[in-house]
Amino acid sequence: MNSLSVHQGYVSPLSTRYASKDMQYLFSDQHKFSTWRQLWIWLAQAERSLGLDISEEQIAEMKAHMEDVNFKAAADEERLTRHDVMAHVHVFAKQCPKAAPIIHLGATSCYVGDNTDLLILRAALDMLLPRVATVIFCLKEFAVKYKDQPTLGYTHLQPAQLTTVGKRACLWIQDLLMDERALRRCRDDLRFRGVKGTTGTQASFLQLFNGDGTKVKQLDMLVTKLAGFTKTYPVTGQTYSRKVDVEIMAALASLGTSIHKMCSDIRILASNKEIEEPFEATQIGSSAMPYKRNPMRSERCCSLARHLVSLYMNAANTHCTQWLERTLDDSANRRLTLSEGFLAADAALLTLLNVSQGLVVYPKVIERHIGAELPFMSAENIIMAMVKKGEDRQECHEKIRVLSQEAAAQVKQHGKDNDLVQRVRNDSYFKPILNDLDKILDARTFTGRASSQVEEFVNEEVDCILERYRETINNIQSVQLNI
Repeated sequence: MNSLSVHQGYVSPLSTRYASKDMQYLFSDQHKFSTWRQLWIWLAQAERSLGLDISEEQIAEMKAHMEDVNFKAAADEERLTRHDVMAHVHVFAKQCPKAAPIIHLGATSCYVGDNTDLLILRAALDMLLPRVATVIFCLKEFAVKYKDQPTLGYTHLQPAQLTTVGKRACLWIQDLLMDERALRRCRDDLRFRGVKGTTGTQASFLQLFNGDGTKVKQLDMLVTKLAGFTKTYPVTGQTYSRKVDVEIMAALASLGTSIHKMCSDIRILASNKEIEEPFEATQIGSSAMPYKRNPMRSERCCSLARHLVSLYMNAANTHCTQWLERTLDDSANRRLTLSEGFLAADAALLTLLNVSQGLVVYPKVIERHIGAELPFMSAENIIMAMVKKGEDRQECHEKIRVLSQEAAAQVKQHGKDNDLVQRVRNDSYFKPILNDLDKILDARTFTGRASSQVEEFVNEEVDCILERYRETINNIQSVQLNI
């Protein structure tokens, strides 16, 4: 084979650039098809335990070849049969001649296909949940550290009342807590398809056990328990309901919206030079502009998140079009949607964790931006202070209004700094409060309960969730991105 051939066919960037090796393995052919073989082994073990003529020798032979999948032989066989499951049945049977007569006994293709998908989905959710928790933990540490740091709040992307850097981070955390809850619920609600037959009636297994329905139910539960599940979906068509995929992809898409919102915020703040994501010593921001420090990690998160959000409609449309007991037009779509959904979520979370571990705050820049806006925000406080000194509220309001308009003209028409405070100091009318003016203008007095809200939120909402992931959090390592 030509040494360049690996670069002459399409490969997914999720594999070559972004997703973790662990998540890639879950959706690999090796894992998929060895899991099919594991399911055939579990089926044979359960059938034997209920009295079918299957020997330990046959089961041992299957176990001996569970991992050594002959992919070329399977591909050749599928070209002949146009049926992926039967191709692998034939190849496995050739490797296990003694077990050949009982491989896939009583089962339909979805016994291995759907049950494997459910096993992979469970493992993938188990992998994502600690990643979400770890990001939450890093952001919690960040929020606590900067709970008292005043910063401009924005509504309509225009300066509004002050908040704190830590309080803003809590908005991101709250969204991610919702995502953790949704993903955990998907994980906890997940069941096994089990052994249900071609249209979900278990007719083939009822024949195998000579009409003994009790044994068929026992078989279903035995295989389910061997797979590590405690429950099966009580009714299925040929497949488990594709509504399960809809719920999982909805949770992943929702995670994507949280990641996109947070990283969009970081990108805006980075453009103001208030917050910066990690930037390595040898990193290049622009091929043309060497001074640039682009927020490429946050941009990558947004890019992956948009793809993740878009995949939800694939799952929804697939569920819509599953006629009666099943149609095969789900197959190709699910091969793309489920794998890309988890790989994209995995990649986005890894990048987000790298960002969360290394966020840099520039308080002096923040203070300068506050200084440009705070004089206007302080107008009401100045009026209240003057009233306390015995002055007329309406007269004071008019004085501040005139001075504010003059200061605004300096900013907008002449590009100068906001000089409202200096105008107040220079106006003898405000002499009664001049000694208190610095205190009145202290940015920390404009942040309300933001600092307390951070503490309450962390103590009451965040820590109890993180406790579920204590072992993972205790072993957090710094995430280094390959690209």
